[in-house]
Amino acid sequence: FSGVVEAVGQQVTQFKQGDQLFGPTTIKMGAYAGYLCLPASHPLAIMPPGMSFDEAATIAVGGANALHFVRHANIKPQQKMLIIGAGGSIGTYSLQLAKLKGAEVTAVDSANKLEMLHSIGADHTIDYTKEDFGKNAKTYDLILDIVGTGSFLRNLNSLKSGGNYLMANPNKLSMIVQGLWVSWFGKKKVTMALASMNTADMTHVAELIVAGKIKPAIDKRYPLEQVADAHRYVEAGHKKGSVVVNVT
Repeated sequence: FSGVVEAVGQQVTQFKQGDQLFGPTTIKMGAYAGYLCLPASHPLAIMPPGMSFDEAATIAVGGANALHFVRHANIKPQQKMLIIGAGGSIGTYSLQLAKLKGAEVTAVDSANKLEMLHSIGADHTIDYTKEDFGKNAKTYDLILDIVGTGSFLRNLNSLKSGGNYLMANPNKLSMIVQGLWVSWFGKKKVTMALASMNTADMTHVAELIVAGKIKPAIDKRYPLEQVADAHRYVEAGHKKGSVVVNVT
């Protein structure tokens, strides 16, 4: 979310009325309201000058998670990286951050997102509905799997020996067990890097945006009255990057 501080408690010193802030909603998973009441210890960041509220709202989930995963990837210049599910909020940020590190990025998603992915820096794109990247004999130094719904072991065939497979969404116990087994006994590394939100990472992403080094991919904006339409659009798998709901 992003917004303006309306009031602060008597013991709060790091924020004041009128500050423009952004941050995650964490486990509450929601910001469809005119007001949010948060503890001062909540991971919050002040919006830098020149940033819009829409841009800031995409950072806590998309940008900060992407920074976390790309950091764990330890990318070296000219390494080949495959991003599975590159067309969402985390994926579009990850792609751009990986390019800043000098990676050659192949982005995997549906056909309607490929042009957008090229426009933000993808070197190569794959329409997963028409091409199985696991069968094209190409291998990569790094794989970032944001989706977590395909065959992990089949995807692993596309990773070079000594490479790193990052699971952003290990949503099955079998994937976690297989990943641990591969890391312990195989020649490939599997990293299940769960992100923890913090102010420093969110601020860093915001600074990169204001500096023009990366840009939020915002597909659509909906007023709160059309939030059901926003959910239908997202759940249909059509969104390119982020969808923003404007409360006011």
